[in-house]
Amino acid sequence: MPDKKILGFIGTGVMGASMAGHLLAAGNEVHVYNRTKERAMPLVDKGAVWEDAPADIAAKCDIIFTIVGFPKDVEEVYLGKKGLVENAKEGAVLVDMTTSSPKLARKIQAAGKKRGVGVLDAPVTGGDKGAREATLTIFAGGNSEDFEKAL
Repeated sequence: MPDKKILGFIGTGVMGASMAGHLLAAGNEVHVYNRTKERAMPLVDKGAVWEDAPADIAAKCDIIFTIVGFPKDVEEVYLGKKGLVENAKEGAVLVDMTTSSPKLARKIQAAGKKRGVGVLDAPVTGGDKGAREATLTIFAGGNSEDFEKAL
């Protein structure tokens, strides 16, 4: 992978909008997707690239962050037909920051491994204030090589 990674961000709600905004402000190329497009438009106005589906982000981005509502949403975004695992570039790293289920995280990691895609389970704590102020604590679990790529 080149030194400058193309980043993806799925889930631009209360937490995700601030998190993706910090990545943009740091000078990164960030592609975004949200079920409700209007919620992502402030990021697009600041320079993010809108994508129409998780599969579109997966095909273009080296590292993809997600923070979506519930475990069922995580499963759809990652394992659905137009999801990240099926459509990610080999060598990509997928980072789920949703508070979800350890069982689901293991299922996603196994699916990613079969496709040559790294997966990190990285829930956060600190709430919307922590997201706005870039003070979230991130609990990352997964392969150390994938962690280093995402770091």
